[in-house]
Amino acid sequence: MDLNYTPEQEAFRQEVRQFLKDKLPADIQERVQKRLRPNKDMIQRWQKILYQQGWGASTWPEEFGGPGWTEVEQLIFEEECALAGAPRQLDFGLRMVAPVIMKFGNQEQKDRHLPGIISGDVWWSQGYSEPGSGSDLASLRTTAERDGDHYIVNGQKTWTTLGQHGDWIFCLVRTNKEVKSQEGISFLLIDMKSPGIDVKPIIMLDDEHEVNDVFFDNVRVPVENRIGEEDKGWTYAKYLLGHERTGLANVGQWKAMMRRLKEIAREEQDDGRPIIENARFRDRLAQLDAELRALEITVLRVLTASNGPGPEASILKIRGTEIGQRMFELAMEATGQDAIAHIPDALEPDYDGPLVGSMNAVPGAGDYFNMRKLSIFGGSNEIQRNIISKLVLGL
Repeated sequence: MDLNYTPEQEAFRQEVRQFLKDKLPADIQERVQKRLRPNKDMIQRWQKILYQQGWGASTWPEEFGGPGWTEVEQLIFEEECALAGAPRQLDFGLRMVAPVIMKFGNQEQKDRHLPGIISGDVWWSQGYSEPGSGSDLASLRTTAERDGDHYIVNGQKTWTTLGQHGDWIFCLVRTNKEVKSQEGISFLLIDMKSPGIDVKPIIMLDDEHEVNDVFFDNVRVPVENRIGEEDKGWTYAKYLLGHERTGLANVGQWKAMMRRLKEIAREEQDDGRPIIENARFRDRLAQLDAELRALEITVLRVLTASNGPGPEASILKIRGTEIGQRMFELAMEATGQDAIAHIPDALEPDYDGPLVGSMNAVPGAGDYFNMRKLSIFGGSNEIQRNIISKLVLGL
């Protein structure tokens, strides 16, 4: 296997770099490079810039408005965006519901929803997890009862990331209680402006409003908003999860964070010496760097498989999330005791108050605690190991 990029791929990389140099807004770049979370306006503004370039959805085929890039070109694009300080594009629309609509939706659904996803005009949320139905997703209890040409939806979804901004939400709902749990689920697209939807914030350990509870109280959803057949939603959900888990490897984001981590490690500590001179820290950093490179190669193997992402995506989810968690742990350690002080206001671009230590310490503790979620969402890593043992190893 030749692990080097071809001259054509390197030329593509230079094209992407030049585009980022010319078009990435400085205020967005600065915020991302300082590990401060971009706001809604920044994410949508960047999506529109990419869309105008014809690069709004790196993984989409040309048939639906994508650039039709190869898997390697997609990886190069995402890596260069991360290294340049571009915000991560919203996966919920581009990588999750869009592939489901492309494969299983009818033409009217494709025409109605795909343009708003790729342009950034419509913000999508994910309605999968429920209280008591996390890793055992098939035990969900949100119901959708047929009433003529509508479904009446009742129930609750939780951990809905950035749901406070959502225009639409794709949901798994129970439409049949008389069959096995996986066989009685349907896949609905729901307008979040519909009467009866209530979004309530969940404030996390890092004081951020990132996730939400979403309540459905007799919400009327047109039957035409159902993807595919009634009671066959589990098939579509598994297809979506394959794409989600492949994306959770986050190679581009972790390579950008690794570069930043090395910069932090070279800064002088209180004793006047950078922590990179500590042999034990340096060894842990080098090992993590090598594991990240191995993950990148594994991602390429999975993405270039002829049958697309399958159960092997669980391997990427496990390794990618574990590497990410260890990376932010090292970043916190690299700033020492300064990372203990958590100042949420300092994460805002207009903050001019006092800091404890350098700016690198500001997101340290918050990022560390926030990244605990990585091994849980998208299907916990324990569940992913079960999938690998059954479907890959045949145990």
